[in-house]
Amino acid sequence: MEKQEVKMSARGLDLSFGKVQALMDVSFDVHSDEILALIGPNGAGKTSLLNCISGFYHPQNGSILYEGRDIAQLTPSKRAKIGISRTFQNIELYTGLTALDNLMAARHVFLSYGPFAGGFFFGRARNEEIRNRYIVEKIIDMLEIEEIRYQVVQSLPYGLRKRVDLGRALALEPKLLLLDEPMAGMNVEEKEDMARFILDVQDIQHIPIIIVEHDMDVVMDIAHRVVVLDFGRKLTEGPPSEIKTNEDVIKAYLGKQ
Repeated sequence: MEKQEVKMSARGLDLSFGKVQALMDVSFDVHSDEILALIGPNGAGKTSLLNCISGFYHPQNGSILYEGRDIAQLTPSKRAKIGISRTFQNIELYTGLTALDNLMAARHVFLSYGPFAGGFFFGRARNEEIRNRYIVEKIIDMLEIEEIRYQVVQSLPYGLRKRVDLGRALALEPKLLLLDEPMAGMNVEEKEDMARFILDVQDIQHIPIIIVEHDMDVVMDIAHRVVVLDFGRKLTEGPPSEIKTNEDVIKAYLGKQ
């Protein structure tokens, strides 16, 4: 890849829960137009790192620079407003709502009208609803979930709920997309579909994507760079071709061949 500008930088992140050290002096950059994979064994700190970036955790030490601004102490909602969006390892959807309603719910950060206009649904409220619905429908088309848009989420198969989760993250119009094990629990066909959707998002929108994923075949196929964590520390980073032959990575994560 050509050298790109840095969209986000993590520097010296330390995160602990009591005596348990989840992250220790972790530093890395995310470039403006790439898919960056975070890999490592269970308990390596991958989800904790995503939680620091999205604001669910606040590191005790270190900084997170997003577009040159230190965001380490911003709340999750404020980070969503500046363009950081995510999916969750355990799907966190509104299970009693339809797929369409879940995507529309993510658009609330863009609403500017008050309850009076919303109650009567005229003027600005109507225009904003039309604009938001248009954006959501484009996401529905891209993720090929047209047939389930009016189905209640709790009735959907697991793989489709994962797609809705991705769609909701995209409805926030992210400038940085965080994906926490988006293919966990999927069969081969579902993984291929999800990988295709992720590549489409990156190709169309040209936004950086950080993905935590255990399927090494997927990581090697879609990631531009890989950061390897082990027991809360960054072990190494580099392109997939280097990572898969790195002896330290093989020993710590991939296992002896």
